[in-house]
Amino acid sequence: MGMEFGITMFATDRSMSVVELAVEAEARGFGSIWIPEHTHIPTSRRTPPPTGEDELPEMYKRSIDPLVTLAAAAAVTSSIRLGTGVLLPAQREPLVTAKAVATLQNLAGGRFELGIGFGWNEDEMEDHGVDYRTRRAHTRDHVLAMQALWRDEVAEHHGRFVDFAPSWSWPKPQVPVPVLVGGGAGPKLFGHIAEYGDGWIPIGGAGLGEAIPRLREAGADAGRDPDDLRIVPFGSHPNPEKLDHFASIGVTECVFRVPSAGRDEVLAVLDEQAALIDR
Repeated sequence: MGMEFGITMFATDRSMSVVELAVEAEARGFGSIWIPEHTHIPTSRRTPPPTGEDELPEMYKRSIDPLVTLAAAAAVTSSIRLGTGVLLPAQREPLVTAKAVATLQNLAGGRFELGIGFGWNEDEMEDHGVDYRTRRAHTRDHVLAMQALWRDEVAEHHGRFVDFAPSWSWPKPQVPVPVLVGGGAGPKLFGHIAEYGDGWIPIGGAGLGEAIPRLREAGADAGRDPDDLRIVPFGSHPNPEKLDHFASIGVTECVFRVPSAGRDEVLAVLDEQAALIDR
């Protein structure tokens, strides 16, 4: 199977409806749609914006809940995959989130995919009781706990940040929930993916030719089949040459960014991107 194509939008209460966007993207042949999350943005603004700008863009203050939104999108689509890009597991209670994700996966007929990140906003995660220095360990613990709840008839987990005794929790996902991990290339990230992930979400495409073999090696060292690990770069500014390059180095799916804007502006960009994937 050749490289697939998806879209991501920083969805807010002012941008085009994710439900409408999912319908329009599916109609144009896109294989996936991905929605990020922030629970809230403390006004203290201790943490510099990840965009490199002096001020945090307005959209960060207005992000919607991705699981609720994608459930609504699932009801009006039939083939497009529905993903979080990215959800922040360290900032979520895992017993509750595991049930929500399993419920969504079954409502969506197995089309949900869990893209996760470790978080960048020290102010935000602190309000959730998460120390910035341990955010990776916190995320890992929450994901492993959720995977136990999805997998085991009687699930238990005894970790540093999550601890629960043998428990029942249904529904179980009828189709396993893929976990794709976002972040910069490096041994720590690739170790996380090799342990509990199904793929990598890099931001942009710089350095992928060198990084992908290192991820595959980390997977093989952990006893994984490297061919099973997906490579899904987000936020690329696509052109035919770049897409051909991505396909040649092992990228499995390229996710284009559409603006956090109203319907007319978003669909104009979506049409341009659809022309690229139809070539």
